[in-house]
Amino acid sequence: MNVTDAVAEILAEEGVEHLIGFPSNPLFDDNAAEEAGIRPIVVRQERTGAHILDGIARITSGDQVEAFACQHGPGTENSVGGIAQAYAESAPIVALPAGYSRAKTNTDPKFSSLVNYQAVTKTTEQLTDPEATEETIRRAFQAARNGRQRPGLVEIPKDVFYEEVDDFDYEPTTSTRSGPDPEAVSDAVDALLDADLPVINAGQGVHYAKAWEPLQELAELLEAPVATTLNGKSAFPEDHPLALGAGSKSEPRQLNHFVHEADVLFGIGCSFTKTAYGITPPTEDNTLIHSTNDPGDVDKDYKSDLAVIGDAKLVLEAVVDEVRSRVDDTDFGRYDDVTAEIAAIESEWLDDWADVLESDETPINPYRVVHELNETVDKDEVVATADAGNARDFMAPFFEVTEPLSYLGWGKTTQLGYGLGLMMGAKLTHPEKVCVHVMGDGAIGMTGMDFETAAREDIPVLEIVLNNFEMASYDTPFSGHYADFAESMGGYGERVEDPDNVADAIERGVEKTKEGTPVLLEFLTAKYTELSRPDLE
Repeated sequence: MNVTDAVAEILAEEGVEHLIGFPSNPLFDDNAAEEAGIRPIVVRQERTGAHILDGIARITSGDQVEAFACQHGPGTENSVGGIAQAYAESAPIVALPAGYSRAKTNTDPKFSSLVNYQAVTKTTEQLTDPEATEETIRRAFQAARNGRQRPGLVEIPKDVFYEEVDDFDYEPTTSTRSGPDPEAVSDAVDALLDADLPVINAGQGVHYAKAWEPLQELAELLEAPVATTLNGKSAFPEDHPLALGAGSKSEPRQLNHFVHEADVLFGIGCSFTKTAYGITPPTEDNTLIHSTNDPGDVDKDYKSDLAVIGDAKLVLEAVVDEVRSRVDDTDFGRYDDVTAEIAAIESEWLDDWADVLESDETPINPYRVVHELNETVDKDEVVATADAGNARDFMAPFFEVTEPLSYLGWGKTTQLGYGLGLMMGAKLTHPEKVCVHVMGDGAIGMTGMDFETAAREDIPVLEIVLNNFEMASYDTPFSGHYADFAESMGGYGERVEDPDNVADAIERGVEKTKEGTPVLLEFLTAKYTELSRPDLE
């Protein structure tokens, strides 16, 4: 067999179900992937292909590592953004870009993936020896599956694809988890038990470890409020009495209050990256415990008092066991007071926003759209995300989620247009779910043509466009009739101008997706950009 067929065989052995990207690449062109039982999906722009794979990885807690392929030269140049986003958000994929022939790979101005992708991948290699095909692809999958999950990349020069290789018996890679140091667990529990008001900050690592149950068990055991990062949103049910919501640029008032009142802040499965789209941990008169599976996170941006390195589920289970072994009566006597205070602050906050969330003004207030979406969709069957900019800031505090992985949040980097691919990936993985993406004029301009991919490939996502004819608050006039665009691309489009019609339009959109049609609902909205910023109150 040649290298192309060998790579396709390896992908199949690794459990890859989708090869997504853009030709020319022999994995597409020679039908190698399809003949190996892998579904090829060609997108309109390479970046969205990577975003779809990113969505598949995240909705499966990193279990499903899929493959990306593209052309040498322009294809690899176009793809950097998608791979960079996956790297920043810690999403595992294996990228297999074609490269220039070995004779020209180092010739100016030939674009080299080996050189240029190193900053945005976990591992980057170039396959130059056909006999090294098996071990090289294995290393990419091994890197993507283990530790902090991120993209692995192998550049394959276009002449190498057609080289012959000997038969081989490939064994797929596996995932391993690392448990915490028992002394570190003991020290962390010392601090948690001594605390008057411990608060937990749960990140994406809880999703990847599938640690939702021990997280809730620890919160209830300690009678501790729980915030999540934007990436960790839905790791803890937001209708739980101890829930504070997700930290972001805009966030619930109760979250800001309790994070700054806590005398111990326990970050689990989070990086504590300094970002405008997350919390700022207080560093005076409190104890910061940082648990992550990546030691490089510790003390990176904020100095921690204690660090516990390990898989989030193994850490949480160890902490729960340690707490139970030390405390006979786990009633700390604060549950009623803490939950009552959360409820009171949340009620006051929502009352302050009620006029906006329920506004009857036209153009439609964008918060009215978010409010109706929150009230209309079935939380047991939804997966949602919001795009960069105001769409994210409207959704993060006011769209409540109750089920694990029912929201794919992001914010380590904020490329406009990322959310479309995320929801296409979620829908490919869970066709029974209603996969909703809220975006604005800027985002649809970046990746909107891949709505046609959703129609062509039978991926019935629900796209909601907040069209206020400008990009956020930049005073940049944009225009378009996006509902008509959706119809022209083979989907269902509807433009809504009356706030009283918002809920009915969402219900129609959900039903259309269940019938198998991708939907774009275009709401003509006001240029309203006020955010929930309790940190500025």
